[in-house]
Amino acid sequence: MKSNTAQRLRYLMDVNGYKQVDILNKCLPYAEEYGIKLRKNDIHYYLTGESEPGREKLTVLAHGLNVSEAWLMGFDVPMERNVPDRISAITTQRIPLIGAIACGKPIEANEEFEAYVEVGAKVKCDYCVRAKGDSMINARIHNGDIVFIRKQEMVDNGEIAAVLIDNEVTLKRFYYYPESNKLVLQAENPQFEPLVYVGEELNHVTVLGKAVAFQSDIK
Repeated sequence: MKSNTAQRLRYLMDVNGYKQVDILNKCLPYAEEYGIKLRKNDIHYYLTGESEPGREKLTVLAHGLNVSEAWLMGFDVPMERNVPDRISAITTQRIPLIGAIACGKPIEANEEFEAYVEVGAKVKCDYCVRAKGDSMINARIHNGDIVFIRKQEMVDNGEIAAVLIDNEVTLKRFYYYPESNKLVLQAENPQFEPLVYVGEELNHVTVLGKAVAFQSDIK
């Protein structure tokens, strides 16, 4: 017969001599690390069986008590954890969203912040934009996706760049040929012709930065 979390918690209290406050104190550091609120009343309700811990609080309890989540849920599995005691929390950063960028015909630049978007701290970027259009779909960038840009004045050939053309911006693969003083901005969709600039036309083109990451909803 399957046990439940209340029975498993009471078992741990019996064999270890824990009190309710001991369980709380052991688990609080993990709750704080993961940004989860854990209260004395929560432990009381879990012990009486009035409520069951959700997934996040179950993980906190299992880490604090050094047992496996499945065992703590009452399943007939070994009590010992088979994962490391500590799991590093994912750190994030808030990046300003400054508007839309064309994945199609260039659209007018807009540097006003719309909001902030959270992304992993390892993504080295300065701002993000919302993709508009479907010219970059073969690079897996679809209409409405958030694209993260790192400011830089030049990118390598083949990289995806945010480019200012007069007062309009677009997102394309970048190819510059210095021997012919020609720039090609290539879409990632065969339905779109490349944008080609030569000679003095290049004076109207400015690289704003390199696309380094994107966020996309499941479609």
